[in-house]
This record gives sequence, C-alpha cells and structure tokens, in this order.
Amino acid sequence: MSNKHMERNGVLDSTVSGSVAPLSCEQVLQVLVGRMKGIQGHCNSCYMDSALFSLFSCSSTLDSLLFMSTHQQDAAVQTTLLQQIVNPLRSKGFVPSENVMKLRRQLQDGGHSDHTFTTEEKDPEEFLTLVMQRILCLEPLLKLRSAGDKVQENYCYQIFLDQKHSLILPTVQQLLEHSLHWSGLTLAEIPSCLILQMPRFGKKFKLFDKIIPSLELDISDLLSESPRECVLCGQLAGLECTDCFTDPTFGRTGFKQFCRTCSAQVHSHPQRKLHRPSDLRLPEGYPPSGARQWGPPREKLQLFAVLCIETSHYVSFVRYGPRPGDWLFFDSMADRVGDQDGYNIPQVQLCPEVERYLQMSPAELATQVPREMEGVAKRLFCDAYMYLYQSPSMALYR
Repeated sequence: MSNKHMERNGVLDSTVSGSVAPLSCEQVLQVLVGRMKGIQGHCNSCYMDSALFSLFSCSSTLDSLLFMSTHQQDAAVQTTLLQQIVNPLRSKGFVPSENVMKLRRQLQDGGHSDHTFTTEEKDPEEFLTLVMQRILCLEPLLKLRSAGDKVQENYCYQIFLDQKHSLILPTVQQLLEHSLHWSGLTLAEIPSCLILQMPRFGKKFKLFDKIIPSLELDISDLLSESPRECVLCGQLAGLECTDCFTDPTFGRTGFKQFCRTCSAQVHSHPQRKLHRPSDLRLPEGYPPSGARQWGPPREKLQLFAVLCIETSHYVSFVRYGPRPGDWLFFDSMADRVGDQDGYNIPQVQLCPEVERYLQMSPAELATQVPREMEGVAKRLFCDAYMYLYQSPSMALYR
C-alpha cells in the first residue's frame, strides 16, 4: 500500500475486535507518536477527536462505557466506539476519519442529536454527555451535595466564581475550591472520573490569561463525609468555617476546618466573632482523634488529560507516564493535503517542554509571554478548556 493511500484512507482494516488496554509509556513511543497518528479530523470533528483521544488513548477510567450492557438500538454506537475508534487507536495508533464520521452519523440518525451533528462543531461536554447519559446510560460521574443535603448528579462540572474573587494566576485546585465554596457544594463521593470545565464565556473570552494545571487534585476537604485534619494542630477536625475560607491568617484560600479547641481559640478573635462554624460529618464508626496515630488519609485525583481551545479549534494534551515531562500533544488537523477534496493529517508529538513551566513559581510563570513560550506549552497554560482527572484507586488498568 502506498504512503499516499495510507494517508488518505488510513489502515484498510480499521476494525479491531476484543479488548485492548490503554497504551503504556513504551507503547506510546513505538505506536502513537508521529504524523498520521491519533484520530484523523474531518468536517469540524476536532471537538470529538480531542475528547476521544484524551479519554481513551492512555487511560481506562471510562472503559466501562465500552463494555456495559446497553439498549439494543444503541449497541451499534457502542460497537463503533470500541472496535473502530478505541481499539484501533490503542493497537495501531491511528483512527481514520471515516470511523469517526460513522459514529457521528449513528448519533444523528438514531435521533440522539440534531441534523448538524455530522457537519458542525459542537462542545466536547455536549458530545460526552450525549454518549454517557442519553445513549449508554452511564451512572453520573459526579455527585454534589448542597447545603440543604440535596444531591445533584452530573457528568461534567462547570467552574463558576464569585465576581469578588481575588485569583489572578490560579491553579485548578484553587478554581475548584473557590467554585464549590461559592456555590455551597461538596462532593458526595469520590468520583472515578472528574471532568472540569474552566471558567470561560463562550469559546473566545477567557477569565484568566493563564491557569496552572494541578497534576494532583486533593479532594479530601471537598468531600461531604470525610475525616479532615485541623489546619492548626493536625488533630481530627470537628468543625468547618466557610467564613474563614479567604482569611489570610490561615492562607488566602482553601477550606478551613478545626478541632473544637482550636476553633474556640480562632473564633475568640474580634475579627472572627461573627463567623458561624458548622459541624463536619464523619464516616460512621470512624475512630475519634485520640484513638488514631496518624492523620486522616488524603484523597487525591490524578490529571490525565487537558482539552484546549484557542479560537474554534480543539486540541489535547495527555499525560502518558509518571514523569513530569511525559506529555503528548495531539492535533487531529495538524496539517492538510489538498484543498476541498483533500484530507487532514493528524499528529501526535512529545512535548517535554511542559515540565519546565510546571516547575516554575507562580511569580515566574506570570511573567512568561505566551507567544514566546517554548513549543506548544502556551496552549496548555493559556487555552485550557476542560481538565480530566481520574481516581487511581478506581482505575481498571494500571
């Protein structure tokens, strides 16, 4: 088969049955990196290409979507997703545009989406929610508890901030904490996959010039029923004070919880006498503070992918290994051959330069001129649209 024919049509047999595990570090370098790699874009498909590449190339956190029982009328969608997109991506490192178009037609013809699904650009969360909720009926990934103890369920979480916030160069950790605090919400349980949409207005206006990726998301203090440490003495906390959230005495941001002794001392100060600490819930049977030798365990999620958009084109970054420089950059339309009758060339490239900027202090990162940042790092820090986190303890493959 000629190179030109392969570039236009991909691998002739682009269907791979069975179950293929996500790519390991070594496999990524052997199979996935290069031109005509990843998922080939076509006709405004970049939102779907980037979402699918991010979710399935190197992570198994949502592999249950591929194998769970589903309605007979939707089985074809699941089969296409597994055998013509995920498996070829993991085994051959390439998915031709025809396979993605087949999925788009199935979603459209099955009445799950409007008639523009095969021609127009959509938002990634619209596509993901459609597949997870309406078609494959996956249990909601996210459960949030409000102050009135009502549980809300969803598949993605949109970051919203109080207009009076003081954030300038925030981390994802800070954005999530501020958003939950302002909304009066907590996590009802540990999510296996947490999909966060960054604070933007439309696709063009960004609330922040840069956002610092949090490689780990510590959700210990965001869970509604989780043991927490007193921020002062380290003993088991029994009270939380939302009024202390932005008190600079204990750090400018972050949830503040105290044991009863420290809370009494903190709130004896005249500036905090009007604060109203509330009781924290503890898991049933959790041992009291004096019976434990160590502090409560920390629950952390790991960042595994970031979807970015500069104007109207989506690309993605994926962490393919444990080292700080183990990053991939994927663009389903990195190059093009021909005009109207031509075709797009997808590309997957290593981007170890990301590590340099992740190791910078916030002050140093703030001085970086986006157009002068090395390689593709600017796109990760300046154009982030959606962050994807997974729980290591709930992953199917390690």
